[in-house]
Amino acid sequence: MFQIKNLTKTYGKTTVVDNVSFTLEHNRCIALIGPNGAGKTTTLRMLTGAIKRTNGTCIKTDQKEADIRKYIGYLPQEPTFYPWMTGIQFLTYCANIHEISKELAKERIDEVLKQVDIYDARNKRIGAYSGGMKQRLGIAQAIIHKPSLLLLDEPVSALDPIGRRDVLTLMEQLKKEMTILFSTHILNDADEVSDELILMHHGKVVESGNMATLRKKYETAIIDIQFSENNEVYEQHVRALPSVIDISKSRSMMHVSVTDIKDARREILEKSMTENWPLHHFAVNEASLEDMFMKVVQSCSG
Repeated sequence: MFQIKNLTKTYGKTTVVDNVSFTLEHNRCIALIGPNGAGKTTTLRMLTGAIKRTNGTCIKTDQKEADIRKYIGYLPQEPTFYPWMTGIQFLTYCANIHEISKELAKERIDEVLKQVDIYDARNKRIGAYSGGMKQRLGIAQAIIHKPSLLLLDEPVSALDPIGRRDVLTLMEQLKKEMTILFSTHILNDADEVSDELILMHHGKVVESGNMATLRKKYETAIIDIQFSENNEVYEQHVRALPSVIDISKSRSMMHVSVTDIKDARREILEKSMTENWPLHHFAVNEASLEDMFMKVVQSCSG
């Protein structure tokens, strides 16, 4: 477990990160989200030691030493490589930096190249790598020393859909071995792979916690329904139900605001069965990460 307390960074009179505290537990994937300028990258760079913090501590609870950098792996938002190097040469260079012995380095390099699925390109020059391959190589260098905490700054923002899917799948695998804290502005990706989230705004943590708990906190009393025919006719039937407050529409989907989800579910499904409604789609509208994000940011701004 890593405990971050009162992390603060100021530049002159400007506070970029303001008294941020959170805990990172093992084998969890935590999304660090927030608007541009919220302080996400600065927070990650302070944790790595790349930026000196103005105040605050970061400790690994089972270690007494103050310097925890050796337990951390880091992939910056825009990683740089030596294009004339091969994948193996670059990872050998990284292993040397971490003072890994030659014998162990060779074994470890083969292991991580296979883990990130670029083993077949190990002897190819990095300059010939695709964007997705470079991102995988960047993750490989970040885990070469088997860190306890992997920090990823916008790991999929520059990738095409296939590359993004590959990296997200890799993150799911890696969290079985370590804690992952990653910043992102792609909310769908954060929603998909995160166990927890930390939402920053104006340098402060304004919301955090387990995804399931936060969904319940921000859930909306809305049911999405769609009929396979005669939508306009059945819309009137739905409006007449006791628990229905209002209906908004997007294309052929009805978003039904209700007083109580359980009552509305029972009423709609009973009517659908007894009156043979051509119900094509029925789903309780679960609060998305985007819904949470917008509500929290608007409340902070207001």
